[in-house]
Amino acid sequence: MPQSASPIVRSSIFSALLSIFVVLSLAAAPAQGQATDSTLALGSKKFTENVILGWMGTHLIRAEGLTATHREELGGSRFLWEALRRGDIDAYPEYTGTLRQELLADVDIAPGALADTLARYGIAMTAPLGFNNTYALGMRADQAAALGIESIADLQDHPDLRFGFTNEFMDRSDGWPSLRRAYDLPQSARGLDHDIAYRGLANGEIDVIDLYSTDAKIEQYDLRVLEDNKDHFPAYEALFLYRRDLATRAPAAVTALKRLAGQIPADTMQRLNARSNIDQTDEATVAADFLNQSLGLNATADADTRVERLRRYTADHLVLVGLSLGLAILFGVPLGVVAAKRRFLGPGVLIVVGVIYTIPALALLAMMVPPLGLGRVPAVTALTLYSLLPIVWTTYTGLKDISGPLRESADALGLSAPAKLWRVELPLAGRSILAGIKIAVIINIGAATLGALIGAGGYGQPILTGIRRANLGLILEGTVPAAVLTILALGLLEGLERGLLPRSMQS
Repeated sequence: MPQSASPIVRSSIFSALLSIFVVLSLAAAPAQGQATDSTLALGSKKFTENVILGWMGTHLIRAEGLTATHREELGGSRFLWEALRRGDIDAYPEYTGTLRQELLADVDIAPGALADTLARYGIAMTAPLGFNNTYALGMRADQAAALGIESIADLQDHPDLRFGFTNEFMDRSDGWPSLRRAYDLPQSARGLDHDIAYRGLANGEIDVIDLYSTDAKIEQYDLRVLEDNKDHFPAYEALFLYRRDLATRAPAAVTALKRLAGQIPADTMQRLNARSNIDQTDEATVAADFLNQSLGLNATADADTRVERLRRYTADHLVLVGLSLGLAILFGVPLGVVAAKRRFLGPGVLIVVGVIYTIPALALLAMMVPPLGLGRVPAVTALTLYSLLPIVWTTYTGLKDISGPLRESADALGLSAPAKLWRVELPLAGRSILAGIKIAVIINIGAATLGALIGAGGYGQPILTGIRRANLGLILEGTVPAAVLTILALGLLEGLERGLLPRSMQS
């Protein structure tokens, strides 16, 4: 047994703790789009129109001399609603139909009493912005003409048509379940991302999708919007929701948001959506140009270069990965020791970390948001839990695989149990433990891209935007650096393995 084993273990643990301290220090700085105490935060959902509206609100508030940040593409309606109620954000664009049919579906709201109902939740609203972006169903115009389909009711006669709807629409109270009952439709449907559904429709893999009535892609893809014979879909008047205390904290911000009331007709919103989705113009620029022309603002959109974006995304991603991986090592190795050493606790530990890993990463992130809010804290927590399994299991396996003669030799030295673990068993299991850390790195770097959905930044931000705009270049801005970071991290761990383990234990 090499005498250097104990210093090696001590130095590796010290390095891990030092790394955690450094990353914790980095985490103190706000992530991209994360507000400080003196900054107002606006949010937006993960579709183009809502992002544009979010930027309009941000530009208007900044024009009042206030500091505001836009946390864009934060998932769906429920994420934004809960974030607003918690105070993670101060305002975001919403729709009356979503409020009545989804967010407040269990509340009896009298006609004209929506504002009073919102007040009970500490939330206020602006007047509608001027357009109704309701749901609709659409088909390729040539296919609809060939089948003689003009309305939703006509779909009853074509049970073989393939339906693909957004995941949110699949579960909404005014979405697919109630639509199917209202029209007695025989088809089944599958959930898809909204932008991917358009491509499936164009490729002939799907026949019917759900639309937003102001979608720019309706004209781009030459779609027929099917008539809603039974007026199933309610009005979705766009407006801004904001925290009621904003009127006291920053009354100028409320005044700024109210300036948009009645200013955006439906055809104008569709044109703005087209500038972003089809012409690939940045949403911040689209919003600024509209406000400058319509309201006489002098707003400008900060246009980062690709290098600046890469630096920002990399910094955010390194914090997410470094902190969550450090915490996973800090907790995972001791849990692996417990699993190997404690007959009754061990199976329970292995089962728990195994069950955690079976939860999809996106679902685990979503579960962290209600108790922890948006940003880095829930993302790091979810990533830490997701990274435990390989570290716990390889620590457990490495300790269990130590041969009987080596254990007997350690016993013959008269070492106490802690000394034997520290000086003999952990060094012998070191290669297995490092293998688990390598696996955790690969899992962690990929899963961390989902953190962008809850405002944590990182390489997931350009990926989300690229998917939404069907822009391969933006998608590659996130995927290629993530792949490079994985290779570099694995290379670093290989170097650490050679430096920390005795030569006899290296492959």
